[in-house]
Amino acid sequence: MYWTLELASYLEDAPWPATKDELIDFSVRSGAPMEVVENLQELEDDGQPYESIEEIWPDYPTKEDFFFNEDEY
Repeated sequence: MYWTLELASYLEDAPWPATKDELIDFSVRSGAPMEVVENLQELEDDGQPYESIEEIWPDYPTKEDFFFNEDEY
């Protein structure tokens, strides 16, 4: 399983919190690449919903990771 920023971006609009099956269904319906579906299928499924993309890919960049001041623009 590997994630890239492009692949993970397909899950930004997912209905969080969501279970593994809900995320797979969302990915298929939204037309995400098969790599996204394959990565989601490799996740452990303990029946608990994932709260955000950070639980799936801890290195997912957040707004705090970008070094610009939004007030300046």
